[in-house]
Amino acid sequence: MVRRSTLKIGLSARLYHPPPGAQGLLGKTLQYLEQSVADWVMCRDVLVLMIPSISQDTLLHRSNMRLRDYADQLDGLVLQGGADLSPETYGEAPHQPEWAGDRVRDAYEMELVHEFIEARKPVLGICRGAQLINVAFGGTLYQDIATQLPEAQPHVEDAYDHHRHAVELAEGSLLEKLCKDSPGRNVISIHHQAVKELGRELAVEAWSAQDKIVEAIRWTGRGFVLGLQWHPEFHRPGEADLLNCNPILEEFLEAARKVRW
Repeated sequence: MVRRSTLKIGLSARLYHPPPGAQGLLGKTLQYLEQSVADWVMCRDVLVLMIPSISQDTLLHRSNMRLRDYADQLDGLVLQGGADLSPETYGEAPHQPEWAGDRVRDAYEMELVHEFIEARKPVLGICRGAQLINVAFGGTLYQDIATQLPEAQPHVEDAYDHHRHAVELAEGSLLEKLCKDSPGRNVISIHHQAVKELGRELAVEAWSAQDKIVEAIRWTGRGFVLGLQWHPEFHRPGEADLLNCNPILEEFLEAARKVRW
């Protein structure tokens, strides 16, 4: 049952850009979300709404709605994973063509982040979302861990949502406080890019235990902005070796309630 007090959480859209020659549905630009992300957020009885990108290039007359209007109406923002960020977004040229990323999505999500922060609404970034937060605050990324940090452990494997490794939570950090009672310290983490130079007013909340690659960041300003390089939505209940991420979701939703009331 939906009540006036029910939180409304926005989920950024993944974008599919049709390749040349594609026909039918696959010949259209698509905006979508991964079901597991929506399921994870909705497990706390909130309304989840995907926020579409607002394109100027359309055959139809667009209304005057802006991304700012979504920030005003919704209670919080979750940035889901997906395609690489474009190195051009943080002032670099791609080292390889396949790492060119998605500049269209970068611009859309950067605007979303800034609008939700301006509206003092909480932001939670997952995987790509954590990297987007870092770049939004002026940071940079390793374009490819395997080539730029060859001594690092593998951070992406064919096992995908079964690939796990241990993380170390920063002493005195928000994550250490929230997850102190979790017996497990492993996370499901799948990424070939990672935080390089930390953005302004950001603090590292967690590292990969083996190679110290950044796995979580937090904004130290006024408001809740947290980025997780791992995928909490892939943490299956009952697996004791995995970090219990439910307190993280609850803290994010509590931040949304405080802003509303």
